[in-house]
Amino acid sequence: MEQMGAFLALASAVCYGFVDFAGGLLSRRVHFAVVTFLGQIGGLLLALAAALLVPAEAVRPADVMWGTLSGAGSATAMHFLNRGLSRGAMSVVIPVSAVTGVALSVLCGVFFLGDRPGPLAWLGICITVPALWLVSAGGTGRGDSGGTQSGPVLADGLVASLGVAVQYIGLAQADPASGLWSVAVGRLAAVLLLLPTTWRHTAEFRKSARSSGWAVLIGAGAALGLILYLWATRLQMLAVAVVLASLYPAVPTALGLAVLREKVTRAQVTGLVSSAAAVILLSLG
Repeated sequence: MEQMGAFLALASAVCYGFVDFAGGLLSRRVHFAVVTFLGQIGGLLLALAAALLVPAEAVRPADVMWGTLSGAGSATAMHFLNRGLSRGAMSVVIPVSAVTGVALSVLCGVFFLGDRPGPLAWLGICITVPALWLVSAGGTGRGDSGGTQSGPVLADGLVASLGVAVQYIGLAQADPASGLWSVAVGRLAAVLLLLPTTWRHTAEFRKSARSSGWAVLIGAGAALGLILYLWATRLQMLAVAVVLASLYPAVPTALGLAVLREKVTRAQVTGLVSSAAAVILLSLG
């Protein structure tokens, strides 16, 4: 069961990796607030369909509350992540948000939720943090738009990481008997929270129907990643599931090498190899 949980968490990471890569590119053509809002609309549609298909024994008020909290974290994470990516700072905002989000989630799982990872899992967790940084070139500026934006971009990444932690921790608290309704509730909460910010950029919606469609599709992919993560937490410890799901920076890095023809660095190779070692250790631990 734990191995299946690890597989689902890795599948979640793959989904999020593709979403971040596509969302980052789209946010350079369309205002990031519009991309974020439409993405949550797409996520809500997919989550509702999935929730209706998956049986739920009972949805308690607590499940609604945890889903809402997770949605608030998701809205915060995606808003600031896309804002950072729209500035062309993929190599800064993604590792900062991933590394800090992992650290906060693991600490919460261990100190407040009773997670007790084994020695191999702890070794994997310790390897993951530097691996995530290295796999994105250590924030060296690959793809950045300039040094003058490093401060705001770093702030975007840190705020996004808080949202990531709240999203992961909140969703994991929902009772398995609630099925996938906590994910659907979270997407609805995210849409409502993002509405005031998006209202100021309504003119952007008319620029390109194709871009709007891509934003909705990207959001559906993010919701799928959350669903896979939720299933993973029901088979695996939160600390381990979060770390595996947070290996998503490896995907945009690999896509950047394959699609954008970016040059691989020694730091990236080290990070990718370390990430693979972390996956093995976490799966065994």
